[in-house]
Amino acid sequence: MPYKPIENYGIIGNMRTAALVGNDGSIDWYCYPRFDSPSLFAAILDDGKGGQFRIRAAGTSAKHKQFYWPDTNVLVTRFYTEDGVGEVIDYMPVGITKNQAGYHAIVRQVSTVRGSMTFQLDCEPAFDYGRTAPDITISNAGACFRTPDLSMALATRVPLERGDRGIAAKFTLAEGECQVFTFSEISPDSECKVPLFGDQARDLFKSTVDYWRHWLSQCTYRGRWRETVQRSALALKLLTYEPTGAIVAAPTCSLPEDMGGVRNWDYRYTWIRDAAFTLYGLMRIGFTEEAASFMNWLEARCHELNPDGSLQIMYGIDGRHKLEEETLDHLEGYNGSSPVRVGNGAYDQLQLDIYGELLDSVYLFNKYGAPISYDLWTALRRMVNWVCDNWKRTDEGIWEVRSGQQHFVYSKLMCWVAVDRGIRLADKRSFPADRERWQAVRDEIYEEIMEKGWSPERQAFVQYYGSDTLDAANLMLPLVFFVSPTDPRMLKTLDAINQSPERGGLVSNGLVYRYDLNAAEDGLTGHEGTFNICTFWLVEALTRAGRSDQKRLDEARLLFEQMLGYANHLGLYAEETGQHGEALGNFPQAFTHLALISAAFNLDRALGKRD
Repeated sequence: MPYKPIENYGIIGNMRTAALVGNDGSIDWYCYPRFDSPSLFAAILDDGKGGQFRIRAAGTSAKHKQFYWPDTNVLVTRFYTEDGVGEVIDYMPVGITKNQAGYHAIVRQVSTVRGSMTFQLDCEPAFDYGRTAPDITISNAGACFRTPDLSMALATRVPLERGDRGIAAKFTLAEGECQVFTFSEISPDSECKVPLFGDQARDLFKSTVDYWRHWLSQCTYRGRWRETVQRSALALKLLTYEPTGAIVAAPTCSLPEDMGGVRNWDYRYTWIRDAAFTLYGLMRIGFTEEAASFMNWLEARCHELNPDGSLQIMYGIDGRHKLEEETLDHLEGYNGSSPVRVGNGAYDQLQLDIYGELLDSVYLFNKYGAPISYDLWTALRRMVNWVCDNWKRTDEGIWEVRSGQQHFVYSKLMCWVAVDRGIRLADKRSFPADRERWQAVRDEIYEEIMEKGWSPERQAFVQYYGSDTLDAANLMLPLVFFVSPTDPRMLKTLDAINQSPERGGLVSNGLVYRYDLNAAEDGLTGHEGTFNICTFWLVEALTRAGRSDQKRLDEARLLFEQMLGYANHLGLYAEETGQHGEALGNFPQAFTHLALISAAFNLDRALGKRD
């Protein structure tokens, strides 16, 4: 099978873009110059036409393993053969200026650490999602790949030759020998860049390692799962677009939620929904600078409200509003999962929950970060008034269903959060506000959820008014302080969700489905795996209920530590976990790692000093 499992990848990046590197040494996904730019390597979406940059041990008998250089995002892929041990160290330099060697480059440092090893290199860029073949020239300094819109160069001292789809090389390194390859942009009329070697290469590697270790030293989490939390923080940093502070939901597009199915989406954008989780997660473990940068991005969106005072559910990393969706029919999709989509047609959906998440994030930042400005407050005040005018509408909900609008309980919940946090902010800062109206609306939403969102027959909060379907999003009810974690209704909902699907619940061996696809039509065919973020929500809900019930706290810890076993070999998570434990959906997913950080923080605090 040409396609590697999704969990067999690691990620490198420079806070502008990212690349996925397989555990066999192949870069199968890379967009340049930004996360949302067209791909240069996309073999993960089409092994034949997508393009890849592969360095591996020659022959077929090599074993391999992959790990991160400690406390960094520098990735090591190691090969073991009968003749020796070799490795490829992959990274994108960070913390350097535009005139320095390695700026915005992929650096691949190949060496033999024991014995002797012959390596095979194949560099086959396929520009614009594989729609444009480059003109290729080879020189003593490497190879150039030119198209009318973009030119890239592979700089190296290794002799290269033309391959079937790009360039190739076979070279042998004795113990202690090293060759460095850099892949970076060049101007259309320039020659290949000067290859890195010797002290220059060592200094660039050292400065990158030092950058990541210095950054990670800001982490204040010292709890039981320190290494896991730090890896999640490092992954989140890679998903940050540094020029604006935005965080992409994932660096990939169209990795399937259902193998061979149509649930393939582009996640290279920033969802307002992620805001509260992002700010809470980052601030809780000491990364206040990143939280402030993301807050600046959010504030800019608040000053770009639609004429009626509403927000979009997502934006481009540069703040752009239109994310029109198209299908790339020339690509077969991961393991034949088509269509391949770029852009995201859900950007103009109505999802009422986003206002709660945004207001909660601003409230948290004002509390733990820095006081917000009056100008931001005026935009937020207008937004809260919009929620007061529109909370009774139906919408597509948090899961972006394509089956029509409903009165989703989670959407109503987050409308309550929006108004509640607006009131709290106004009181905390003595801001002018329509307090009487806001308080009346907040109380009305609360009572309606309790009346229409609760099913006496199901003895649980349900997905939408009038349904008897469970929804894992309702695990957020105690997390946003709508109900007490020990409220009888919440405990019954928790118990209902925490049953197997065969018994009407959403939990399969500790992993949580969003909802029951057999009972809740979402407008799409096929199936999906369990949602990793929902599992961490369950951990948090059990943790909070467990403060007065030791059994629930013990269960929370058991589920959390079991969930850690579903990370890949590098501690990374995709959006979903499939029936056989495989990763599904876009990878790695920011939302999952943010939920992991939050669950680890709160569970560790609840457990206190006991083992």
